[in-house]
Amino acid sequence: MKKKILVIGANGFTGRRILNDLSRNDEYIVTGCSLHDDIAPGSGNYRFISADICQMGEQSALFREVRPNVVINTSALSVPDYCEAHHEEADSVNVNAVGQLAFRCEASAARLIHLSTDFVFNGDTMQLYTEVDTPDPVNYYGVTKLKGEKRAAELCSNYAIARVAVVYGAVLPGQHGNVLQLVADRLRNNEEIRVVSDQWRTATYVGDVSQGIEKLINYPNNGIFHICGSECLTIADIAYRVADILNLDYSLILPVTTKQMEEATPRPRFSGLSIEKARRELGYQPHTLEEGIKLMFNVV
Repeated sequence: MKKKILVIGANGFTGRRILNDLSRNDEYIVTGCSLHDDIAPGSGNYRFISADICQMGEQSALFREVRPNVVINTSALSVPDYCEAHHEEADSVNVNAVGQLAFRCEASAARLIHLSTDFVFNGDTMQLYTEVDTPDPVNYYGVTKLKGEKRAAELCSNYAIARVAVVYGAVLPGQHGNVLQLVADRLRNNEEIRVVSDQWRTATYVGDVSQGIEKLINYPNNGIFHICGSECLTIADIAYRVADILNLDYSLILPVTTKQMEEATPRPRFSGLSIEKARRELGYQPHTLEEGIKLMFNVV
């Protein structure tokens, strides 16, 4: 019996990659869902449904139509500055909708795989965070994502939470870019770019997120997994890697401190995630940052 998989947030950067990859596997019957129409119709062997998962009636109709065995939730309000200024909207998408998804998965005996973030941690360390470390978010985006994790675990008895960080890769028209794309675009246009030099992240190639999520589909246990890259670098160092691999002008990269960036919303200084649990229990093997950048930009 083929598993029926529902990918929510399927127009988003990460959701689209998961949708496309899973739709190539004959073991699955895949449905994508997003608030808006399919941004890349005909790009894979899947069906697509437009629905607002924040509306209980639409979410209920979606489950009745698809009858999924596995629900992968990649949808989120994920811009920290926006979340900081729009608490009610952030709660609706990142907390309440997740709770409803978990409730419906439980009622229909479906597995819920919910994507979360490194921003659930406060960054007051220089050691990689593990899945058993205590979250303590420093901004409202992180607060809502942590609440969403808790809703998933409390309301669904068959779940996995995948924390990801700085996901990068080639984007489709209509999708938000990522910091690596922004760096490459600016340098190719001979424009300067300011990048923060004292915030550390474990940047993740989007194909590796998809790989990790597929492993979680058939994993028999519940729990949290860090699905991200294996190298923890500052954003500035990541930008320098992009310049190096693409042979672009280093001098256009302007490293600045968090204080100098004068960001309105606080970010964790260090949010590197350990992937040892995912390596050990899932056989997860991410690309190196260099490999991921080369794949993203088709560098031979």
